[in-house]
Amino acid sequence: MEPIAFVRRTALGLLGTALGAALLTVAAHGSEAPASGSSLGLTIHGPDETLRDFCAWQEGRLWLTIPGSVRCELVTATTDPAIANPGDGHFHPFAEAEVRAALGALDYSLADLNAEVFLLPYPRRAGLESAAGPGIIFLAPGVWPLTPEHQHAEFVHELGHVVQYARMPDADAAGWARYRDLRGIADVSTYNASAPHANRPHEIFAEDFRALFGGSLARYSGSIENATLAPPTSVAGLADFMVDLAAANRAWAGAALACFPNPSNRSVSFSRPNGVAVPLDVFDLTGRRIVTLAPSTNAGATAWRWDGTDLGGTTVGPGVFFARPRDGGPALRVTRAR
Repeated sequence: MEPIAFVRRTALGLLGTALGAALLTVAAHGSEAPASGSSLGLTIHGPDETLRDFCAWQEGRLWLTIPGSVRCELVTATTDPAIANPGDGHFHPFAEAEVRAALGALDYSLADLNAEVFLLPYPRRAGLESAAGPGIIFLAPGVWPLTPEHQHAEFVHELGHVVQYARMPDADAAGWARYRDLRGIADVSTYNASAPHANRPHEIFAEDFRALFGGSLARYSGSIENATLAPPTSVAGLADFMVDLAAANRAWAGAALACFPNPSNRSVSFSRPNGVAVPLDVFDLTGRRIVTLAPSTNAGATAWRWDGTDLGGTTVGPGVFFARPRDGGPALRVTRAR
C-alpha cells in the first residue's frame, strides 16, 4: 500500500503552541464567500470510532489503517521515547464537537470537497503532529488538554491544505503563479517545499485560508505563522482569489443526480442516468453522515431510495441535507420539509 503525501503541521504541533509571535489583525472574509460552512463531502471520524473501526493491534503495536490510503503505527504511551514531553501522562484527542463547531463557523464553500477527517486517539509514530493530504486529515492529540482555540485553528489550517490539494494542485502552474504574485512569495529560492516550515507555499496557503475564512476561535492568535508576510486581510485580491477557487469547482450545480420529490417530508428517490452503481451517502450541513443508501439499477440508470431515517433507523427532522455518490460524483442538495 503506497502512503499518501502529507503536509506536516509543526507550528501548532503536539503541545499546542501558538501560531506565531507577531500580533496581526486578522478577520474572516465576509459577504463574497458562498455557503458559509457548507461541507458536503466531509466525513468526521471521532477518536472512539477511529480506534474501533480503523485501528488494530499487531505484535504489541497499534496500527492505524485507512483502506486504500495509508497504514501507520500509533504511539500509545506518553512514556514512549518518541514523546519528548509526556505532559500530564495522557493523550488528549480533539473533541468531535469542537471540530464540527469550527466547520460550522467556516465562511467558505466546501461544496465540491470530499475528505475524511480522523480524530486520532494517539499520535502517529512517523509524524506526531496533525497532518493533511489529498482528501484526508489526521488531527493529532496533545499531551495536555487541548483548548477550543487550538482545536479550531489547527483543524481549519489542515482543512486549508485539503482545499489547496483539491482546488489548486501543484500541477496548476498558472494558479500558483498568480497566488505567489498576490502573496509576495514569487522568489522560489526563499519560498519552496524544502524551505523552513513558515516559508513553504503550502503552509502559507493553509494559514491564509485559516486567517481569512476561519471563525473567531480559529483566528484566536491574531497572527499567522510567517510573521514576515503581510496579514492576509491586507493583501488586495487574496480573499477573492481563494473564493474564486471554490466558485470554479462548483460542478455540483449542474449535477446529473436527481431527487424526487424535493423538498419532501416523506420518502424520496434518487436517480442518475448512466451512473455507476455505487452507494449514496447522505450528509447533514456539518458533514455528519446520516445514512448510506444501496443502489439499484434498471435499464442503465442507477436509483436509490431514502425513507428519511438515519443509520440507527430514527426519522431525521426537517432541514437541508446533501446526497453524494461514492464514485466521486457531484452532490445534490435535498430538503426535508416539515
